Amino acid sequence: MAIQQYLSVPVVDSKTAVVNVLIVLIFGSTAIQCYSPATGQLLGLVNPSTPDGIDRAVAKAAKAQIDWAQTTFAQRRQVLRSLLNFVLDNQDTIVRAACLDSGKTRVDGVLGEIFVTAEKLKWTLNHGEKALKPERRPSNRLMFYKKNEVRYEPMGVVASCVSWNYPLHNLLGPVISALFAGNAIIVKCSEQTAWSSQYFVNIARSALVACGHEPDLVQVLACWPQTAGHFTSHPGISHLTFIGSKPVAHEVLKSAAKSLTPVCVELGGKDAAIVLDHPTGKASSESEMQRVTSIIMRGFFQSSGQNCIGMERVIAMPIAYNRLITLLTPRIQALRSGPDLDLPVGQQVDVGAMISSASFDRLESLVSQAVAQGARLLAGGRRLTHHLHSAGHYFQPTLLVDVTSSMRIAQEELFAPICILMRADSPSHAVGITNSTIYGLGCSVFGPTGSSAARAQLEWVTQRVKTGMVAVNDFAVFYAVQLPFGGVRNSGYGRFAGEEGLRSLCNIKSVCSDRWPGLIKTAIPGKLDYPMGEGAYGMGKGVIEFGYGESLGRIVAGIRRMIGV
Repeated sequence: MAIQQYLSVPVVDSKTAVVNVLIVLIFGSTAIQCYSPATGQLLGLVNPSTPDGIDRAVAKAAKAQIDWAQTTFAQRRQVLRSLLNFVLDNQDTIVRAACLDSGKTRVDGVLGEIFVTAEKLKWTLNHGEKALKPERRPSNRLMFYKKNEVRYEPMGVVASCVSWNYPLHNLLGPVISALFAGNAIIVKCSEQTAWSSQYFVNIARSALVACGHEPDLVQVLACWPQTAGHFTSHPGISHLTFIGSKPVAHEVLKSAAKSLTPVCVELGGKDAAIVLDHPTGKASSESEMQRVTSIIMRGFFQSSGQNCIGMERVIAMPIAYNRLITLLTPRIQALRSGPDLDLPVGQQVDVGAMISSASFDRLESLVSQAVAQGARLLAGGRRLTHHLHSAGHYFQPTLLVDVTSSMRIAQEELFAPICILMRADSPSHAVGITNSTIYGLGCSVFGPTGSSAARAQLEWVTQRVKTGMVAVNDFAVFYAVQLPFGGVRNSGYGRFAGEEGLRSLCNIKSVCSDRWPGLIKTAIPGKLDYPMGEGAYGMGKGVIEFGYGESLGRIVAGIRRMIGV
């Protein structure tokens, strides 16, 4: 593939790249200009899809899906196993592509792209068939002669509109589930990561070809916003997953409603990391606080804070609050920002670039407003001009403490490398702060476990936070084990991942058939048969009493009504 040849080329000077981008713009190209957020390096051009192109993609996918729907689970596993082996064998190339296109560090790439993709593949290989096998369901007294089954059948062509923050995983995640459920899929990638998406989709298509299947089952397209509505309203699409912002979601949902396409919506959040003190007022051990601090650092600064389930707030009780300020301050101040590829030996980068500088004015304003309202800025707080890559998009790793719920920065999703600390006086106060935003995606709850009272406190908080997911004494591990992913309130609805996510891409068909077809079948009693005879109403009442009466007397009375006694 051409992109693999490119991936071996060292990073060019960012000033040259900026000139190249300007030349492209001057000539008025309608193509999507792709560049590295870390350096400004021009990566290439991607032609945007047109309405006609979208129609052709849907038609090709629909045609390929006819045969794919008839494949066995063993055949589908073969494709996914081929895909898993390629991902594991080509980690360096995949990570490099993701880093070039999104600006993240290689560590963020291996954890946020390779790890979660390998986990999704492995979970589907091990548990996907069980999730999609027909299920037997119970019958009742009236229908004792029936057997009941729920089947999970392919929907046809499904689609996914994915965000840019995890260019490999956000693209392949929906592909994995769609293929295993027997569907074809079209992924609309973000314009901001369209370059690497061309490579990543070819990984999936090549796995299909290697196993003797039609590559048109998986397709990717990039388009400008004015064309996206043709895609999201397309009548050939049976299901749509959308990952993005609330304003865009409103437009997507209005568009999908035209063809009554069901939509799973994931809109991000304002995830809290709650840190509890011991119910007795005893401080947690130093080693435990160091452990929690390290997890908080990863929760806030992985992918420069551009993480759907990244931490956005630390809400800590008094003892933990003071200790966290002491522990976090020097570590955040020591974080190093910059591009992570082709570094000289001995150099290290902790935090990569942000996807663009579009949010920098808003972020700086939110920090300034919070400080004016009483918050203390202990690190960062503004954009960063890299000394070698002035065209890169960097924001200083930031620590803001003494933040309160009345401040905008405590309510709005930041999606940036900004750690804010909020003080809570009690577990109920911490829950109240957590639930004070419009969001409800995920949450981490940290606390002692050495006594029944401490464990009960953890469970009390876990039950009362209004979120779709909770990690107890950890961060985001619910996704690392493929539990259903999704939120409540303004974080969206529907679930992907896990059994629930896999089944959501299926037509759930209820089938009721005769248990003993040669012995007994449904027959309409004479009095109830059209034209109905005298006593039909009484017989109808008797059927209900026999079927649903709980006492022996009522059941017997029902039988007597049915036989007219």
